[in-house]
Parts: sequence; structure tokens; C-alpha cells
Amino acid sequence: MTDATWPWPVGSASGIGSMPGTDVAEAQRIIFGELPTLPHLPELPERGPGADMIGRGAGLLVDLPVELYAGRWRIAGHPGRDLRRTHDLLERDLDQLTEQGDGLAGPVKIQAVGPLTLAAGIDLPIGGRMLRDHGAVRDLAGSLAEGLRNHVADVRRRLPRATVLLQLDEPSLPAVLAGRVPTESGFSAYRAVETGTATTLLREVVEAVDTPVVVHCCAPDVPLDLVRAAGATAVALDLALIGQLDPLGEAIDAGLGLFAGAASAVAPPGARPPTSAGVAQRVRRVWDELGFPARRLAEQVVVTPACGLAGATPAYARAILTACRDAGRRLHED
Repeated sequence: MTDATWPWPVGSASGIGSMPGTDVAEAQRIIFGELPTLPHLPELPERGPGADMIGRGAGLLVDLPVELYAGRWRIAGHPGRDLRRTHDLLERDLDQLTEQGDGLAGPVKIQAVGPLTLAAGIDLPIGGRMLRDHGAVRDLAGSLAEGLRNHVADVRRRLPRATVLLQLDEPSLPAVLAGRVPTESGFSAYRAVETGTATTLLREVVEAVDTPVVVHCCAPDVPLDLVRAAGATAVALDLALIGQLDPLGEAIDAGLGLFAGAASAVAPPGARPPTSAGVAQRVRRVWDELGFPARRLAEQVVVTPACGLAGATPAYARAILTACRDAGRRLHED
């Protein structure tokens, strides 16, 4: 196994990004309270357009303004009200991060949608997803890379003692690579983006931000080779969706960190939140099946929920973050 140092403390836990509700100050207080080793900037999609994953990512684009049309984000001719609202929401969230993270000397994670998922979620001005025009996808990736570089620099200015990690959310990546993103009619799909092209686009963003990058994909068939080739520090995935362990073992052995989604993001009806012991055991079982030394588990792995918590109740969201935090500590102490 490759020797490495990780940009997070041993025994860390974190969230994936989204939280329930509309009060960013309360969400940030919960995160800093429950996830002291690796807090993150929450996303609150219940606030509406501009707080959603695609809208927030689109708002980071440079020289590619967007607008809402028939409930979807699309490239616009000039900035307008929708884009201003998106920028205002992000600025409000960053102000809260600055206030509550004052003096933070450890790592902090911010999230943004990745270029392939963004291309699958934004429309061209003439209609159809940006995926229909691979030249437009390249322009989008370049614009996003510049916007994220500025975003990371802004967070660094606000929290000068902190180490910034960037999480790129790519839930649509497997579908983009397989040509499974449906067209508007639903009767066909957009042509697949070749793996080499997707790697180049993702690498452009990773290299531009000049900070450790975690690629998050809460879908089956996460392309781990692509994530590694793009230069990511870690991959975040749902342990319940792992089909074959060998590719994950190869990626970890090659030095990829793992954000292990080990707790369901939404409570099954009538079920209690998982315990820290149960979450820790789930992570440990996968690690043992992979055959890696126990001493490396708490170093290379960060414990997380399986996905974002926007669909959870506030009480369940807090309980899950607490369980992940305590599970990380258990894995460190074992």
C-alpha cells in the first residue's frame, strides 16, 4: 500500500453536503458541533432555485450566465435575476462559514457539482442538455474550473488558517459515460462521453483549484480508475452500492482516500438512526474484506452518510452526523 499523508485528521468524519431546512446558520452550527475534525459548508436545497446542486454550480461559472426557464437551468445571453439570487444565497452561506469558522486551523470541505454532471443538468439556449454538444461541454468545464479556482481562493481568504478540501459531486458520471442520460422526449439518450475525454475534463478542474479534491458519486459503478487518473485525493461513495470490491481495493492500494458512506441518508419508516457502533462495524467489515491493515483504516478513510441529508428530518440528520463522528473515533481507537 502506498504511504501517504492525508489532508484530514485520523479518525475523521464529515457530511456529504446537503442538509434539511432553510436556516443556514443553524445547519452550520450543527455541522461544526457534530463534525469538528472535518466540517463542511452545508447546502440547503429547500430554499429553492439557486440553492440546488445544479443551480449553485451554474452560479460559479465564469462568462457563462444562466437563467431558469420552465423550471430548468439553461445558458442565458446575459446575467439576470436568477443568477443574482444564486450568488446572494452563496454569499450568505459563505458569510456564515466565515463567522462560525473563525479561527479554524484544520480542514474544511466545500462542495460543488462536477463538470460532467453539470453538463447533464444544464440546457443549451436552443434546448437540450449541454451534453448534446461536446464542444460546449469543454467550454463549460473550463468555465467551471475558473469559477471553482476563484471560489476556493475566496474560502481561503475567509478562513486563512484552514485547509480547504473541494468535493466535486458527480452523481451522473456513470450515466454520462454509458450514454444513459435521457433526452427530453425520454425515447433516446445522449451519446456517451468517452472515458478519456471525461478524465481530461475532470482533471482540468482538479488541477485548476490547486487543493485536495474528493470526487463524490452516490450511484452504482463509480469509475474509480477515472477518478484516480483525474488526480483526485479521495472518492466518496455509498458502501451499499459497491458491486465488486476488487476495483475499490486497487484504488485504495494505489493511494486513493475513501469517504465511506456508511449510514443511510434517509431513515426507513419506523427505523431508528444507526448507532456509532453499527456504522463503525460497517466500515470495518468492508476494510477487512479488502484485506488492508487495520492501522491504516482510520488514516485513509473518512466516515460519512451515504449521501446528502436534504431528504432527512432535522433530528435524523443530526443523529446521523453524530453517529458518523463517533464511528470515526471508534475506528481510531481500535
